[in-house]
Amino acid sequence: MTPESVISFSHITKRFPGVAALSDVTFDVASGACHAICGENGAGKSTLGKTLAGIHAPDSGTISLDGRAVRFDSPRDALAAGVAIVHQELAFCENMTVAENLCLGRLPSRLGFLDRPALRATAAELLAAIDARIDVDRRMETLSVAEQQLVQIAAAVGSGASVIVFDEPTSSLDEDDVARLFTLIGDLRRRGVTIIYVSHRMAEIYRLCDAITVLRDGHHVATRPIAEIDEAELVRLMIGRSLEQYFPSHVGGARGDELLRVEGLARDGLFSGVSFTVHAGEVVGLAGLVGAGRSEIAQTIFGLAKPTYGAITVRGRRAEIRSPHDAMALRIGFVPEDRKKQGLVLSMRAGENSTLPTLGDFANLGWIDGHRERSVVADLFGRLRLRATPQVVTASLSGGNQQKVVMAKWLAANSDILILDEPTRGVDVGAKAEIHAWIDELAGRGCGVLLISSELPELINLSSRILVLRRGQLVGEMSRAEASQDALLRLMTGLPQRAAS
Repeated sequence: MTPESVISFSHITKRFPGVAALSDVTFDVASGACHAICGENGAGKSTLGKTLAGIHAPDSGTISLDGRAVRFDSPRDALAAGVAIVHQELAFCENMTVAENLCLGRLPSRLGFLDRPALRATAAELLAAIDARIDVDRRMETLSVAEQQLVQIAAAVGSGASVIVFDEPTSSLDEDDVARLFTLIGDLRRRGVTIIYVSHRMAEIYRLCDAITVLRDGHHVATRPIAEIDEAELVRLMIGRSLEQYFPSHVGGARGDELLRVEGLARDGLFSGVSFTVHAGEVVGLAGLVGAGRSEIAQTIFGLAKPTYGAITVRGRRAEIRSPHDAMALRIGFVPEDRKKQGLVLSMRAGENSTLPTLGDFANLGWIDGHRERSVVADLFGRLRLRATPQVVTASLSGGNQQKVVMAKWLAANSDILILDEPTRGVDVGAKAEIHAWIDELAGRGCGVLLISSELPELINLSSRILVLRRGQLVGEMSRAEASQDALLRLMTGLPQRAAS
């Protein structure tokens, strides 16, 4: 451990059933630095952060803080030593209020009873510290994913920790919230707080961080000052190869028959008058600002919510989709934005999750043909390069591998209409390229894909054409050739288009 270091990881190894998440990882973090941890999904980034924060205990190796070896048996122990974490995967008591969640473990009392005025005041102070305008009396389950993330950040910052691990903190935040987070991180550093910043977003890393540690398949690859490594070299270190500009092959093919038609679809207060088609062999992008109605449209088509009015036609026939079961019967698949709530049963094994929609296909006289199911699962995991065994509990997988399990379900179901809502949220560059290739493969073999993404370069690169939503209404459509970030943003925000030069 160098004299200026505050954290030292020495030969850290952590194994889970069927996978070595960390193997002999050794590096130091300087005091007061913002230190990036990079790598593909499954590289061990989140596991390392959770090991420092007392969520996981290392199987071997030593963690030192300020030159003193420490071993935390719980997050409470870590917090007492000055280490807090902002998780990528949100975890709250959803039936409790924002105030109650923020003060869990240190609830204020008066004469032996909960002091609710003090509870609300403390929670409001924690939220104000990060400029988050959220009603402390709201239940967590009523908050958006972005609002829940802000509550988690407020809890970590308000703990007074001297070391804070941020694990993909911007994955669900809009641009204004991201800007406030960056300002907050700057303030924390000026107060001497050391930041460990786990992210796959290159722009954020190069804006915020002083040094970068790269992990690959659980091994330490390199730790360097940020000034000594450019993006191309960083990507090469992360995935073990250079990443060429990806161009989807389906774009050059002719689109096939109409698979999905949406006419005048509406849900009161969310969106209205939405009409579009999706054909075989094409990727239709859906762009819009947060709150424009993108996810709500996807959920309505898949039967998770009932439309106020409008019609859905599948393969030329009017469809009555009252539930996800009806949608699946029509071979419609849905990868939701929130994989934890809508995409997975986290307590089940990864292989079991991947065959849930098609379990009846493996049944014989009421019994599951385990051999055939295992064979299909092994093929799915291989095709998606899923870095885990089918027997591992899904909750223990990295975010990227969990996303691949969600996708595996619809590969197994042979769905030919795919609705993908933020399919690469929280996914690193290597896994993102694999998911892009998977989307291209689906379109290339005749599937129709409706792609929702907040990342405009992703939409522009993958889509045959892009639909633009603003305040719940479709306001335009652009071909791949016409689309640019500037033109899309102008449609999304209502600004006039620039005149052609």
